[in-house]
Amino acid sequence: MDTRWLDQEQKAVWVRLAAVLELLPSALDSQLRRDAQITHFDYFVLAMLSEAPNRTLRMTTLAELTAATLARLSHVVQRLETRGLVERFPCPEDKRATNARLTAAGWDKVREAAPGHVATVRETVVDALSPGQIAQLTDILDAVLHRLDPSRATSAVYERYD
Repeated sequence: MDTRWLDQEQKAVWVRLAAVLELLPSALDSQLRRDAQITHFDYFVLAMLSEAPNRTLRMTTLAELTAATLARLSHVVQRLETRGLVERFPCPEDKRATNARLTAAGWDKVREAAPGHVATVRETVVDALSPGQIAQLTDILDAVLHRLDPSRATSAVYERYD
């Protein structure tokens, strides 16, 4: 099989994208750890619960929304539960399933963390781009997401803001 090597322009964009993929999570994590004592993934889990009806989701749904394995999500939710931010309980509709619910303390944590998180997102990404670039980046990311998620299993997470 012949390898389709990247040309110079493709290498240049790939290296930049790889750098963003490495640097952005660290920037988001650093701010949230410093200001709210949670990781970016913790915040993502809490935010997904905060937007759900009754601030409750089945663990399997929460895993889909956060693109996490059930094992990773279970570990994170257990840690959040220990801190009193989330509680788990049997799903009333299906006793084999487990629900996760944001507690009052979890809701307070989301509200405490959100302003700093949004400021970091603005500072690192949004304010660096013109409105036209924001539209272009949306189109670009949609094209990449279509390749990564052709069944659109996680599209509800990002399309709800369209």
